[in-house]
Amino acid sequence: MRIVLGVEYDGSAFHGWQRQSHDPCTIQACLEHALSLVANHSISVVCAGRTDKGVHALHQVVHFDTVAERTSSSWLKGGNRYLPDTVAIRWVKPVISCFHARYKAQVRSYRYLIYNKPTRPGLYKSFVTWHYKPLNVELMRQAALKLLGEQDFTSLRARDCQSKSSHRHIYQISITENAPFVILEISANAFLKHMVRNIVGVLFKVGEGEKSPQWVEEVLAAKNRCSAAVTAPAQGLSLIDVQYPKEYDLPVLVKKEVPLCIGFYSGFQKG
Repeated sequence: MRIVLGVEYDGSAFHGWQRQSHDPCTIQACLEHALSLVANHSISVVCAGRTDKGVHALHQVVHFDTVAERTSSSWLKGGNRYLPDTVAIRWVKPVISCFHARYKAQVRSYRYLIYNKPTRPGLYKSFVTWHYKPLNVELMRQAALKLLGEQDFTSLRARDCQSKSSHRHIYQISITENAPFVILEISANAFLKHMVRNIVGVLFKVGEGEKSPQWVEEVLAAKNRCSAAVTAPAQGLSLIDVQYPKEYDLPVLVKKEVPLCIGFYSGFQKG
């Protein structure tokens, strides 16, 4: 039987999503441990998108296979019982065996929260990136538009990114301001390693007035990581949604404005 989960987590204390042989402090390792206790056999999970150290998720989608006969409620309550307080299973659904959390995902969406004030925040430290230089949001919007569509993002991928293709399709990107916060939201078919954080790094240069919006075109055309900017910090980044074909009938995130330290969402509804 194949089971799919919706999972949220605070990535602050974890060394990223992916299980590491030398480090048990990963979200994948915690989730597999909890589910294995419920199943009474070893569980291996697959996620929609691996997140880096310090990155959070409001709606990570995960699947696993099991021979254990458990109700959805048992997976939900049992899994959460054995998980740390900063990781929670939000929903559970049995699916057909052809479903794959990674390969069947059509759209992935991230949010990056920026605290734009001269002095650092006393709150939200784990959920925002503090940027003390004033940012011109309108210039950042102009620059962001140049990222839309299918393009070669070689200049905006990590040097050690192992993806075979550097082409990705960005469907939507928005930048809004709710002082002292600047909020970037971006959706694409998939993302390269550090791609969102490298995009933010480039937009910081434009927002500060150091570079023009047209510079983004030069960065993309160079196809060289050295042509871009430094990678923005991880703690402002959250995976907020993953979308799948309607045939799988997975719960859909219902967005709603709530305190910025935890993002924008109220819960889930059936697709």
